[in-house]
Amino acid sequence: MSIVAAVQGPVSDRGPDSVVVQVGGLHLRVSCPPAFAARATTGSEVRLYTHLVMREDALALYGFENREELTTFEALLAVSGVGPRVALALLSTLGAERLAGAIGNSDIGALTRVPGIGRKTAERITVELREKFKEGAVAATVPGIAADDDVVAALTALGYNATEAAEAARRADGSGATSEERILAALRSLDQK
Repeated sequence: MSIVAAVQGPVSDRGPDSVVVQVGGLHLRVSCPPAFAARATTGSEVRLYTHLVMREDALALYGFENREELTTFEALLAVSGVGPRVALALLSTLGAERLAGAIGNSDIGALTRVPGIGRKTAERITVELREKFKEGAVAATVPGIAADDDVVAALTALGYNATEAAEAARRADGSGATSEERILAALRSLDQK
């Protein structure tokens, strides 16, 4: 568990794989997936779930849009030989859902396509984390369950777990033209359970 659980505030600057978030009088550089950094605009309000990495010579803050990504990142850090940059590369390249599926199904090929991941590291990751990601692998790899990211993100932000959110998003698929309508349909399907 990190001492800095989350940061929220306006973006004051951004780079290819980081954003600077203004929190009070501080401007915190937070390493994040490049896709998020590209979407963040100066002045926009963001909330990132964070993990603080402390080293002898530096402190680094890693941030993620949802708890699922943060949990996956922290699980990867527990694997011998996987540091924060490699863990971030895995998440950035595959995304949390596809990464969970690759680990749960021991898909070494998918993992080795990520820059910086060799066969031995990929094997170590799958051996050490396979059971942890086995349940999530089903939703990530079965055709037709690839859920609408907006719906899943909204449901996980409301406290539903990733598997529930993906299943509800799949049930709501096509029930509305806009993201808001699909989110409402997914919430209704969860209420019917």
